[in-house]
Amino acid sequence: MSTPKSVTPEEALALLGEGYTYLDVRSESEFEAGHPAGAVNVPLNVPAGAGVAPNPEFLSVVESALGKDGKIVVGCQAGGRSKRAVAALVQAGFTGTVDMPAGFGGTRDAFGRPIPGWAAAGLPVENGRNYDAIKQGKR
Repeated sequence: MSTPKSVTPEEALALLGEGYTYLDVRSESEFEAGHPAGAVNVPLNVPAGAGVAPNPEFLSVVESALGKDGKIVVGCQAGGRSKRAVAALVQAGFTGTVDMPAGFGGTRDAFGRPIPGWAAAGLPVENGRNYDAIKQGKR
């Protein structure tokens, strides 16, 4: 199993123009507050008690919405969840998965320097929810 490709926000935008779908794995409330234009939201984690737990429907909803051979750019807020999501997708047999580790809000490199995310790069952003529609097979 090869390591999935990682892309910058600008490279992710270019891939979207080539038929990729942006899969945002943040929570529904994070997604609603702002996300890459046209993104599909399937949270990697869901509320559970006072915290969060892995979303038991994650793989099945992504497969239903995008297909195991779909071209997918995976992003989150700052790279941690997208990395875990990509690993789970690849292990489950998804073949066209790319990670965007800078996320929506940005992250830091190994030396602590900021790496701008999607929003800071000035890329197209929209608001609203869509996870319920995605679960129901609507895009």
